[in-house]
Amino acid sequence: MKTEFTAEQLENPKIARANEILRSCVHCGFCTATCPTYQVLGDELDSPRGRIYLIKDMLENDRVPDAKTVKHIDRCLSCLACMTTCPSGVHYMHLVDQAREYIEERYKRPLGDRALRWILARILPYPTRFRLALLGAKIGRPFARLMPDARLRAMLEMAPKQVPPVSRNDDPQTFAPQGTRKKRVALMTGCAQKALNTDINDATIRLLTRLGCEVVVAEGAGCCGALTHHMGKTDESHATAAKNIKAWAREMDGAGLDAIVINTSGCGTTVKDYGHMFRHAALAQDAARVSAIAMDVSEILMQLDLPQGEDKEMVIAYHAACSLQHGQKIKTYPKDLLKRAGFAVVEPADSHLCCGSAGTYNLMQPEISKQLKARKVRTLEAKKPEVIAAGNIGCMMQIGSGTGIPVVHTVELLDWATGGPKPPAMSRAAQGMTGVPILR
Repeated sequence: MKTEFTAEQLENPKIARANEILRSCVHCGFCTATCPTYQVLGDELDSPRGRIYLIKDMLENDRVPDAKTVKHIDRCLSCLACMTTCPSGVHYMHLVDQAREYIEERYKRPLGDRALRWILARILPYPTRFRLALLGAKIGRPFARLMPDARLRAMLEMAPKQVPPVSRNDDPQTFAPQGTRKKRVALMTGCAQKALNTDINDATIRLLTRLGCEVVVAEGAGCCGALTHHMGKTDESHATAAKNIKAWAREMDGAGLDAIVINTSGCGTTVKDYGHMFRHAALAQDAARVSAIAMDVSEILMQLDLPQGEDKEMVIAYHAACSLQHGQKIKTYPKDLLKRAGFAVVEPADSHLCCGSAGTYNLMQPEISKQLKARKVRTLEAKKPEVIAAGNIGCMMQIGSGTGIPVVHTVELLDWATGGPKPPAMSRAAQGMTGVPILR
């Protein structure tokens, strides 16, 4: 793609990076075939190619974003399916993230939009605040249908019937390995996941220690920064990410780390990008070190001796989270691990398409999100599985709100297969609690 940035503009490292990405695009349109929003809306401007044109025009002309441009950028899920499809290697993720930062700095949103984004940024990354908000939303949930704003309805509908008690496993500490120590790893415990589902981190710790890992929950680590990063709130996201970088760097420089293990794939995609995010900052070196050893939990498990399990005669439908298959390019490991543990694994049609969760997307774009959820649930249920497995809490919440089939994290099944407890969501389903989201 031909660009016309001035020499002065290109002195800005962010513009120089945008120019590099834009010039790699050859207008082929392959991305439109796998873009969920283009498939739902049928508008060229709601495809990656269309958004690239809008971003190019906005950045080249150094103009204040208009409502039309903002609308189409906001509708992007950041599912990154376009990056998997693109034959030219266009790094759309960095481009759309920059566009969102640009919009956040220069565009004044309507008051309702500003208020919603402010609330989400101040609550979701903070587990205690989020827990309190969920408890408050429980009270308002019966009145969700009366809310005039679909986004407010979506927020109330998200509230679980029961908020799980705090797990003390998420506190800073070290868990000793069973038997000989094979690796020393830090576990990222996250933010929203700690409020919504404590079973995931608990199962991850049990599984990793059972397989010979010393597991460290580092003092000072918390939210990865993805939620605010994708809102364009760069200062907030970098401040959060910097705490993680410093916390993990201390562990690396102390007793050492073989890996930073992440069991929420959306967080993993962001942490693996810390090196890029901080490339011009004082933390650049430490950020690069952190990114270099960040691993999805499925990656570290592939390096450990997961026992070969007997056939469990149980069909698991595997949902591939976009942030895992497109953001981190991890496509086979979770399925390979489940099969090794003795499960029969099936995949839905169009497994490359997003479920519509996408961080806060299901709260800010609820109508599009619901259409994507309905399609994903339909294709998963068509496989008639006994359980649905996924590697991202957002996907689990989204899919679980549309099906009575229990939805669990991949590590919960692997933990169960190697001696851990049965995933609680499956136990609830066995007791007849169907037709409600599994986290409720």
